Amino acid sequence: MSTDDGSATRSVFGPARLGPLTLKNRIIKSATFEGAAPRGVVSDELIAFHVRVARGGAAMTTVAYLAVSPEGRTDRHVVVLGEGSREGLARLTSAVHAAGALASAQIGHAGPVANSKSNGAPALSPSRRFGASGSLTRAVTPDDIARITEDYRRGAATAVEAGFDAIEVHLGHNYLLSSFLSPKLNRRTDAWGGTLGARARFPREVVAAVRDGAGPDVAVTAKLNMTDGVPGGFDLPESIDVARMLEADGHLDALELTGGSSLSNPMYLFRGDAPRAEFAATLPQPIRLGFAVVGKRFLKEYPFEEAYFRDPARRFLDALDLPLILLGGINRLDTVESALSEGFSFVAMARALLREPDLVARWERGERDPGRCIHCNRCMPSIYSGTTCVEADPAAAG
Repeated sequence: MSTDDGSATRSVFGPARLGPLTLKNRIIKSATFEGAAPRGVVSDELIAFHVRVARGGAAMTTVAYLAVSPEGRTDRHVVVLGEGSREGLARLTSAVHAAGALASAQIGHAGPVANSKSNGAPALSPSRRFGASGSLTRAVTPDDIARITEDYRRGAATAVEAGFDAIEVHLGHNYLLSSFLSPKLNRRTDAWGGTLGARARFPREVVAAVRDGAGPDVAVTAKLNMTDGVPGGFDLPESIDVARMLEADGHLDALELTGGSSLSNPMYLFRGDAPRAEFAATLPQPIRLGFAVVGKRFLKEYPFEEAYFRDPARRFLDALDLPLILLGGINRLDTVESALSEGFSFVAMARALLREPDLVARWERGERDPGRCIHCNRCMPSIYSGTTCVEADPAAAG
């Protein structure tokens, strides 16, 4: 059983170790794209977004997501880790610390999920294919792999210089490293394709580089797909094997378990209502007309259930000693308590805290009312104008 402190029963509210860090409780705000970095600039709105979560009681808030290179942005409104963003990110981490929480930087490379038109650069993928923006991607070369691995190392060092306490490596949702793990997306026949060991080589090298760039005083975690949720994609048995590889490499302090594909099946991650009409309204013509045809296939509808990733994540508890972070539609304090009692070291919450940033503080004060998120998922299309809960009381965003 995974354990971080040898305790069979973990208290939600009390000091908890995450590698070299001590968190004030076991609830982490997971990464959700904030839509608040116009032209890649750290804005006051981005800082305020995370300060609300910090004041609301979460032990750590995760900034999502920080690209390690310009072509690795999802689009041009994403912060790139580097000299130009260090000062703004330092303002963010200082504000989060002053509000009583730690700050984690989710770092990554969008790969085939990148909007090549917005970025002004071809999207990259393990093998040539159509990417998220409808353009053909460019297959990554060995030189690209070496360059991007070094970009991760430098990006981790920049994040530490900017005051981040933890770094989360994005290995999910068919972003670049996740797409290398996928047998459906990775059709390579060289040293980075074919067997699972070969497909996992690039992600493992990146995690090692991030640990090297971060140093010993910062926690390093990874967000790993348990399954892509698409036929022929990366799935549970291979994911458990990759998790064992990452544990054996010894560079991670915890693993956060996720699922779904931003390329082919994003609703597998979210569950609940599929906001097709709201999403279509954000698209320009004629793409909007095309979405009316393919929308049901792209934004599938999955029934919502509390902690919907818990059952597959339990398989990792049995296979690993590495601390595990459970996420996936957690809205209730008793769900948090039962997850910790099973052996998960932390829980990560997103939509519940988007609607009620102070939910954790209320629970700590003794209230036990569940979060009021109704999983309508209409927050998803709001990423283009600043991610927000459309059902929330406006006063909660103050």
